[in-house]
Amino acid sequence: MTRVRLRIDVAGTLGTNAWDELRHFAEIAGGRFGQDEGAGGECAHAPDTPHLPGEWIGAVILVEQYIVAEYAVAHYLKQPRILDAYIDGSES
Repeated sequence: MTRVRLRIDVAGTLGTNAWDELRHFAEIAGGRFGQDEGAGGECAHAPDTPHLPGEWIGAVILVEQYIVAEYAVAHYLKQPRILDAYIDGSES
């Protein structure tokens, strides 16, 4: 598996809405979203209130081949909430 990392702007959303509303790449073999995958710091708001401006949370997308990962990066970078997307290597 090849790992693609994303930084997702979550400002103004609740919980995992920013992740859930992405148009995910068709050839995705798996994915993870959350503070464990990176974040711009701890959330400084109550869990039932929207994320603050400037907050981002990381995600990992898994695809079968490196060449497919290159297409996945391009796919995600076209979406407005994606701050960064890059190939991060292999994962077993």
